[in-house]
Amino acid sequence: MGATSTHSDLRTINLFQHLSPRELAEVEGLLQQRTFAAGTTLISAQQPGEVVYLILNGTVKIHMEQLDGSDVVIAMLGAGDVVGEMSLLDSAGRSASVVTQEESTLAWMQRAAFQHCLNTIPTMAANLVRTLTGRLRMANAQIQALATLDVSGRVARQLLAFAERYGIAMEAATLIPMRLTQSDLAALVGASRERVNQAIVGYKQQGVISINQRFYIIIHDLAALAADCQIS
Repeated sequence: MGATSTHSDLRTINLFQHLSPRELAEVEGLLQQRTFAAGTTLISAQQPGEVVYLILNGTVKIHMEQLDGSDVVIAMLGAGDVVGEMSLLDSAGRSASVVTQEESTLAWMQRAAFQHCLNTIPTMAANLVRTLTGRLRMANAQIQALATLDVSGRVARQLLAFAERYGIAMEAATLIPMRLTQSDLAALVGASRERVNQAIVGYKQQGVISINQRFYIIIHDLAALAADCQIS
């Protein structure tokens, strides 16, 4: 990786948590790093999977373009997450496209190096299993929300999920350090942009959330969001 990277930087990546200093040094030697501009396509659906990406900072969107031109957003990922690992595990083509939402710094590892690390570093393999399990749980929760909650409740649940995963504690508030557009939130919660806009405006008027100049959402009342999506 670049000269600015350190072992402590790698520990922010879920895949590398609890690795020994020797293992971190080995992994670091296999990584490349670059900062990408907003709107950069990192992965295109159906292309062969040759690298796995690791988000050091920024936001990426995983999405699938439909034949009618509409876009299905699968997930929004931020710092600490891994992207593109599935096709390296099953050798199938990429299942979705990945694009940066804002200027983002990512590291990446080639397929052979990634598979070597999984075979020789048990902790890394276990971390990957936990990551995939966590995504499955989130998908199950999303399906339940789509079936049981109204639009405001689904928006509240999604914001709480982001806050739990990425939230940074501020004075009497929680910052979600991700660029989240209303269109993308709408795609995530299965609603129109207009309905999501109504929910966001309502939460802003109630003082539950605010949005800063970087379009990052700040949650001022977690309890209010939890009540709205019936989370106890």
